[in-house]
Amino acid sequence: MATDRPILLVEDNPDDEALTLRAFSKNKIPNQVVVARDGVEALDYLFCTGQYASRDSLIMPAFVLLDLKLPRIDGLEVLRRIRADERTALLPVVVLTTSKEHQDIFEAYRLGANSYIRKPVDFERFLQAVGQLGLYWLSLNEPSDPTAR
Repeated sequence: MATDRPILLVEDNPDDEALTLRAFSKNKIPNQVVVARDGVEALDYLFCTGQYASRDSLIMPAFVLLDLKLPRIDGLEVLRRIRADERTALLPVVVLTTSKEHQDIFEAYRLGANSYIRKPVDFERFLQAVGQLGLYWLSLNEPSDPTAR
């Protein structure tokens, strides 16, 4: 597993945050999880601004778990800005949300989401889904090398 890079969890609901962190722990995913509780904080982390201005910009997350319904800047706008910037354009972004609105699904994929997953209500299913996400993005997926241009 690629344990050297963090996972960025963008989630404003404290209960969903706790469930996601617990699911990572139960699935023995060792990566550090950085939590951004709104869209501004997520963008600050990714682009090393605001409270993250001193963060090493060369260490990008292995992937981003992005909720859509966020305060300040919503998840679709966060995704739009991730894809618009050369530094993050290829960063894997998994939308993990409760929204089953067809427009949200369509727009997330149109903006470049790698995957769209609705949060299961049942904790065991949620645990399994997060475990599979971790396995795929950290073990099976071959990430793009941003320095190979």
